[in-house]
Amino acid sequence: MTPLPEIWVCHLGVVDYPEALALQERLRSARQEDELPDVLLTLEHPPVYTRGRRSVPGELPFGEDWYAERGIDIVETGRGGKVTYHGPGQLVGYPIVRVDDVVDYVHTLENALVAALAGEGVAARSRPHEGHRYTGVWVGDRKIASIGVHLSRGVSMHGFAINVENDLQPFEWIVPCGLDGVQMTSLAVETGRRGDCMKCFRRRASFEVARALGRRQRLVSRERLEMRVPVA
Repeated sequence: MTPLPEIWVCHLGVVDYPEALALQERLRSARQEDELPDVLLTLEHPPVYTRGRRSVPGELPFGEDWYAERGIDIVETGRGGKVTYHGPGQLVGYPIVRVDDVVDYVHTLENALVAALAGEGVAARSRPHEGHRYTGVWVGDRKIASIGVHLSRGVSMHGFAINVENDLQPFEWIVPCGLDGVQMTSLAVETGRRGDCMKCFRRRASFEVARALGRRQRLVSRERLEMRVPVA
């Protein structure tokens, strides 16, 4: 039997958004030239709002100074979707992978996260027939994971963010994903477990994403990655 192609999985810990973005860009350039296999970065971000290509005025109703006073940065990005929040306790995954069909790829990520949540006893679902506004993963009518990607020369970057044990209040200060009145939830809220969710769930989510993409995991260090994609 032919072995599955590898996906390198690297956990970065807590990383500032601009630093993670720069690393993604270097990795994508290397992947486009076949200098690397597919890569999945897992990490957490300090508090930050990111705005996607479909963002519109009014999604951040209190103004940048108000959010800055609460320690939350605002960053413009090239991913799909609208505004969302990242913060400690939220698992962020950035697959740098070859993609043939972006719609199928987004559904693949949704299905992988649904499977990972099922492994934790949470019955989640995607909503593919309700339009792009409902991209992501839901528990009932509560949103637990967001997905936004960007494709260039057949290779993706950006990815998914799933609420594990993060503070959900910052979502209440914006119009998350352009959906007025949407209620956010998390793995901790849905299961009642706190303080021990992230490490186990990160491994489960990485496994399910790799499996959904038809890849086998190979765990690598950040040092090994950066040896292959040094800063110019």
